[in-house]
Amino acid sequence: MARDPICGIPIDKEKARFRTTVRGRTYYFCCEYCKHTFLEGEKIAYFSMEVGLTDDIPTYSGGLGVLAGDTIRSSADLKIPLVAVSLVSKKGYLKQEITVEGKQIEHPAEWAPSEFMNELPTQVRVQIQGREVSIKAWLYDHQSLIGGLVSILFLDTDVEDNTPEDREITSFLYGGDERYRLKQEIVLGIGGVRMLKASGFKIRKYHMNEGHSSLLTLELLRERDKNPAKIRDLCVFTTHTPVEAGHDKFPYDVVQKVMGEIVPLEIVKRYGGRERLNMTLLALNLSKYVNGVAKRHKDLSIKLFPGYHISAITNGVHSFTWTCESFRKLFDKYLPGWANEPELLVRVDLIPDEEIWQAHMEAKRKLLAFVMENTNVRLDQDILTIGFARRATEYKRMNLLFSDLAKLREINSRGRIQAIFGGKAHPKDWSGKHLIEEIHEYIRELENEIKIIYLENYDMQISAKLTSGVDVWLNTPLPPLEASGTSGMKAAHNGVINFSVLDGWWIEGYVEGVTGWAIGPSPKESFGEDERRQIELEDLYHKLQYLIIPKFYNRRDDWIHMMENSVGKVAYYFNSHRMMRRYVTEAYL
Repeated sequence: MARDPICGIPIDKEKARFRTTVRGRTYYFCCEYCKHTFLEGEKIAYFSMEVGLTDDIPTYSGGLGVLAGDTIRSSADLKIPLVAVSLVSKKGYLKQEITVEGKQIEHPAEWAPSEFMNELPTQVRVQIQGREVSIKAWLYDHQSLIGGLVSILFLDTDVEDNTPEDREITSFLYGGDERYRLKQEIVLGIGGVRMLKASGFKIRKYHMNEGHSSLLTLELLRERDKNPAKIRDLCVFTTHTPVEAGHDKFPYDVVQKVMGEIVPLEIVKRYGGRERLNMTLLALNLSKYVNGVAKRHKDLSIKLFPGYHISAITNGVHSFTWTCESFRKLFDKYLPGWANEPELLVRVDLIPDEEIWQAHMEAKRKLLAFVMENTNVRLDQDILTIGFARRATEYKRMNLLFSDLAKLREINSRGRIQAIFGGKAHPKDWSGKHLIEEIHEYIRELENEIKIIYLENYDMQISAKLTSGVDVWLNTPLPPLEASGTSGMKAAHNGVINFSVLDGWWIEGYVEGVTGWAIGPSPKESFGEDERRQIELEDLYHKLQYLIIPKFYNRRDDWIHMMENSVGKVAYYFNSHRMMRRYVTEAYL
């Protein structure tokens, strides 16, 4: 059996009257209308440097790629006519090895696209350093369980005609120097537009997920008589970076040598900045709809780029993907239809408390079994377990919990705690690597008092286990550097309670003592950096000792009620179905 990629109706392949073979694959339809829509209908082209679909296809580094994966999954569920474009990154981001001392060693995460997708017969060319560089594409179809289909094109310069240097352009995600990055962005933006056209896709809008793909605007200008009004009507831009330093910028001498002249340089400077090519500015100037990924991030972006109209669509996660098996079964039993209508999770009160606790303990047992299998350390399922896992970089402050070891020891004497950490540092992020070493120093120092685990090679599979199996999800970014964050949303789908600094999405999601706890002051309160950090530390330790530990150990009914609030007041809203409906109504139509 197959499913109609437009309406989702099951189709018997042997009896199907309507079918077509296109881009190396055969598709089956219930009627001529669906076939025509599939072949001739306009699509939203979603561009992202990284996409996290499965761990077998390691074309992601963290939150941006996982968000792109959830965007694709929800679009398929909701039958949004989307096609995605990314880079093949054949050697992945990195496979992480951590030594006993806590030193990160990076290995290529090599994979074979031919095992998961088919190579398209079409190739396109872009100019890089004065050479014509050929680009091929791999097609991966993500089909929802209810039938909707989203195709993803993974662009690849490993083509026989290319020089050895050019064949490596799409090898490593976020690898190399600024020239390597610019080459990748040429392939993604300019090559992506050309590949979509050559492959027969008809595009209604171009959605840039972060500024990496914003060179597509130059290709559109070249195609459409350099008319900016036409381009703005076609383009949607989502920015994810709340600080100036996080936006890609390239000197114009490098741009001219590497990219050449897609359109006259003066036009590039008009829209991309006079001094350097600012990829965010280029996207802002040539997009009609622009949004940040949380309400606070929108406000910060307006301050960073005054004069632009910037909206807010807060990120979400794909509910079915990030809900563990035990909670899926529970929601299926009491809230049928929840996976495609996550808003039904608001009715979580229908589920008996004891069954919620049993589902959580099943997820916790699976996590602790995974920890035992991979670290040979046995954690106790009855001890309050704290989870912290995300990209290992300085502003995430994964060491904040250990700022006062004497205080942490005192807290542990009142009610035992254990913690599980995970996360990769970028190969060139030396401070991030040092943080991993620092956590391992604390592991050794506290080994006879508090059990702390650092899981190696953090990926989507480990993320799913952690965000469903711990009791408390800890998040301690340095405000205002967290644009949104999504790991806490995954935790909420599994009844795990958030304990987080007020930044990103948590400002919208927290109700103190109801859906979780805040760490530190509101962003509306003005404090110096040292004073704010002191308030955060006092809050972190005070709430852990006097609110979280007593409730977990002594007031189980109250704890379960907060777990229910985590599902019914957080997960019901912070999901990618709600997010994509917003994009459709505000940006795509």
